[in-house]
Amino acid sequence: MLTTSSPQAGPSRALGTVDAVAIGAGAMLGAGVFSVFAPAARGAGAWLPVAILIAGLVAYCNAVSCARLAARHPESGGAYVYGRERLGELWGYLAGWSFVVGKLASCAAVALTFGAYVLPGWERPAAVAAVVVMGAVGHLRVRRSTLVVKVLLVAVLAVLAGVVAAMPASGRLAALAQVDGLGPWPGSFGVLGAAGMIFFAFAGYARVATLGGRVRDPQTTIARAIALSLGGVLGIYLVVGTGTLIVLGRERLIGSSAPLADVVRVAGLEWAVPVVAAGAALACLGALVTLLVEVTRTGAAMAADGHLPGVLARRAGRRGVPVYAEAVVGAVVVGVVLSTDLAGAISFSAFGVLVYYAIANASALRLGPDEPRPPLPVPLGGLVGCVVLACSLPLGVVAAGAGVLAAGAALWWVRDRLAARAGG
Repeated sequence: MLTTSSPQAGPSRALGTVDAVAIGAGAMLGAGVFSVFAPAARGAGAWLPVAILIAGLVAYCNAVSCARLAARHPESGGAYVYGRERLGELWGYLAGWSFVVGKLASCAAVALTFGAYVLPGWERPAAVAAVVVMGAVGHLRVRRSTLVVKVLLVAVLAVLAGVVAAMPASGRLAALAQVDGLGPWPGSFGVLGAAGMIFFAFAGYARVATLGGRVRDPQTTIARAIALSLGGVLGIYLVVGTGTLIVLGRERLIGSSAPLADVVRVAGLEWAVPVVAAGAALACLGALVTLLVEVTRTGAAMAADGHLPGVLARRAGRRGVPVYAEAVVGAVVVGVVLSTDLAGAISFSAFGVLVYYAIANASALRLGPDEPRPPLPVPLGGLVGCVVLACSLPLGVVAAGAGVLAAGAALWWVRDRLAARAGG
């Protein structure tokens, strides 16, 4: 049995707080900031900043709960492992099922965002091409070093800073002083549904929670990195989202497929549109290759455990790549790209990921007093927040998501009954 002092035990603890913050911020500043504010504004309207704050608060609770669970269960698998160990086999399975379903939709949303910025009018063909190419890159298992993550993060931040700097040129910010308040209350479902969609943009924060084996002084570093990365990204989302809403106005924003490109157009900086598109492309492609690898790995692990068809666990090549799982994941993502729009993909992704983190928070509530248990309001708030936000998404998405979860539970029940009969 390997020990933590063994050189084979795992990666050395070489990362500091800055590295962990960069990894977390880089994971969150992906496609979401370039696309999510348009569908979210449909429900929240001028209350969009409130929806961003709510999503950020729920994300923080989830990140803390996952960090404490990761310290107790360091093996890979996330809530798939936490739910199984803390709540029972079915809950672990449902966590993995909802993760796979949600992340498949995330892949489609990211690919569609890429297409909207890079090849407007031909979004779907561009999105399909991105899925195929990034799937091939993921097959090579090219690992992004911390330096590459930092470079990509700086590039995306520079583009976002340029968009924000262009906003005053539109003349709309000056008119803001004449606005009296946030306008009529759009209703709880409007704001909370928008927060659920915006949660899609925060989903990468869990990357920080699982860095325990790679950072120095993990107990202090992880907590600090979660606070700094989430706080920084929340501030960026508030500035970019609020500014975009003001510059474009609600009606133009909700009809935009590339809102940050439209911001620089309204500001009269047509030459900057390709620069914004390049930043969006970098963010989307970096996120897409990571997502495809993550969902493939989780699907193969579930197949190895008998929860999905065993063929998905088969590996080939010197790297032991689950080629069948990769092919199925790529085909499903392409199918979603061709059959839904960006708002639908974002909403369905948010539903699946919120269910996943609801199970993670419920698992954290089962941590004992002698374990790294978070303060009670954190997992409780995360659990309630995830459930409320998931149920506040568009009714069609909630119904479809509930149906997919029910189908997953039915598959688990059939497998469990067959296994019981075979064992009997």
